[in-house]
Amino acid sequence: MDDCIFCRIARKELPAHIVFENEHVVAFLDIQPSAKGHTLVIPRAHSASILEAECDDMREVCKVVQHITPAILSSLGAQGFNLTVNTGAVAGQVIFHTHWHILPRFEGDGKKMWPHTAYAPGEIEKIAEGIRSHLG
Repeated sequence: MDDCIFCRIARKELPAHIVFENEHVVAFLDIQPSAKGHTLVIPRAHSASILEAECDDMREVCKVVQHITPAILSSLGAQGFNLTVNTGAVAGQVIFHTHWHILPRFEGDGKKMWPHTAYAPGEIEKIAEGIRSHLG
């Protein structure tokens, strides 16, 4: 897409701190990071979300995530990482080009995971059946 900011970064029409690229994928530092080293990994081919992306593109993104994450962690001294994909505005997606976030984690960084909740009696079975029934 001509006006997609991530497509423009992939075409090098906009500046970015690219840490890795190949013919299928570009990885670059997020300019509004949630942690030092926060890296975005995108397929070059445009898709608005992971649900619309080609499986081959997602396979290539996954390969790159596995390749670059150890370098990110070791260069920063991070002890772990979160890998996230935000899909839809309600989930925090801001740029509608498929992208994965690699978020380095550090001991005592203060970042919290999502709160946990419990199902009401019988609710988990009902939800599981509903999901299965929509798989077709």
